[in-house]
Amino acid sequence: MTDKRSGLTRRQLLAAGAGAAAAGPALAGVQAAPTGLLAAPKIPNVRIGFVGVGGMGTVHVRNLLAVNEASPGVEMRAVCDIRPEHAERARDFIREAGGPEPTLYTRGERDYERMCAEEELDLVFTATPWRFHVPVCVAAMENGKHAATEVPAATTIDECWQLVETAERTGRHCVMMENCNYNRWEMMVFHMVRLGIFGEVLHAEGGYLHDLREVKFANRGEGLWRRAHSRTRDANLYPTHGLGPVANCMDIGRGDRFDYLVSMSGPSRGLQDYAREHFPEGAPQRAEEFRLGDVNLSLIRTARGRTITVVHDTNLPRPYSRINLVQGTRGIFQGYPNRVYVEGRSESHRWDDAETWYEEYAHPLWRNVASPGEELGHGRMDYLEDYRLVRCLQEGLPTEMNVYDAAALSAVTDLSERSVADRSRPMDFPDFTRGGWETFEKLPVVTD
Repeated sequence: MTDKRSGLTRRQLLAAGAGAAAAGPALAGVQAAPTGLLAAPKIPNVRIGFVGVGGMGTVHVRNLLAVNEASPGVEMRAVCDIRPEHAERARDFIREAGGPEPTLYTRGERDYERMCAEEELDLVFTATPWRFHVPVCVAAMENGKHAATEVPAATTIDECWQLVETAERTGRHCVMMENCNYNRWEMMVFHMVRLGIFGEVLHAEGGYLHDLREVKFANRGEGLWRRAHSRTRDANLYPTHGLGPVANCMDIGRGDRFDYLVSMSGPSRGLQDYAREHFPEGAPQRAEEFRLGDVNLSLIRTARGRTITVVHDTNLPRPYSRINLVQGTRGIFQGYPNRVYVEGRSESHRWDDAETWYEEYAHPLWRNVASPGEELGHGRMDYLEDYRLVRCLQEGLPTEMNVYDAAALSAVTDLSERSVADRSRPMDFPDFTRGGWETFEKLPVVTD
């Protein structure tokens, strides 16, 4: 018997050692299936409160100020951070851009609750450590605000359901800000898929292959919290950068959905070796033990029978890659390096440099929307994701990433952890849309 809300069989629940608690509120009852994607009333002037303005948070604040400069209709009304100097830095950026004086909330790690309750805001945006993503989003929605969060949106199935149920009950957007969906190559591939260049898409691959050893052991920024996840969890901890763009190409949540997953991890060596090589005898870092396998491989099968591989590799020396492969009945794109093969157009059995395809198939958003460029982080994709979120709110459109996308992509972490712990047995994805995926409109190719 399979619980229709959690998507987990009783055997899976028991085998994972989690029991009924793993399904969270899912076992308490079943809400009615959504009839369509949320399109909230138009908000001509989007009033934003920001929670967490460290590195990535500051990037988003500056992006949103640049969006307002290009097309007025954004106000940064409040800033919350546990470090007053971070909040003050964001306030200074807002002042320099000619915005209204934001209220600062710096009374500790839960002061976002006061901000959500007291401020007249339309959107609360969070770029905090992962454990705060769900609490901030829930506080925002419960107080009548839309919510946006950095990735991943959640780290457990129960948290995923909490986001979905709160968004549905309050009628508020909950958006996971997956910037890689807006990278120029990923968007070119999405455009080509929509035009049928690759035929029917049957397989995709993505991942997060990024040497984070120095970051994890740093005494600042993500090093203050990210290494702890490597000590306690053996899973695909960060699936959304590689998975988000290919999921869009496969219409996940809009014509198909993730059905089940199998996952396995290799040995854990990289962080231990790094600690021995970079810290002196007696340093506490050398005594730390880590559960996270250096390489995790997860394989997803969709309801329509298509396949996706997702790789997590952050503890070993290597150049950066997201893999980014989309394969169909007529051709294939493969990233790192970017190359294309289309039957009947490419030379037989030879790759084309993707640049030779870009002029014809660049996504219209990359052609038409001017952006500040590289200096605001990750090239233009961060700016474009912030720009499009604002446009959707201003125009009363469904957001391009919705709460069901946030839940489905984030669920990979929990399900991969269960599968690894249970000798790579299959783990069913919950259907967070409860059947809505069969009728939801496909993601469009936007032009501006």
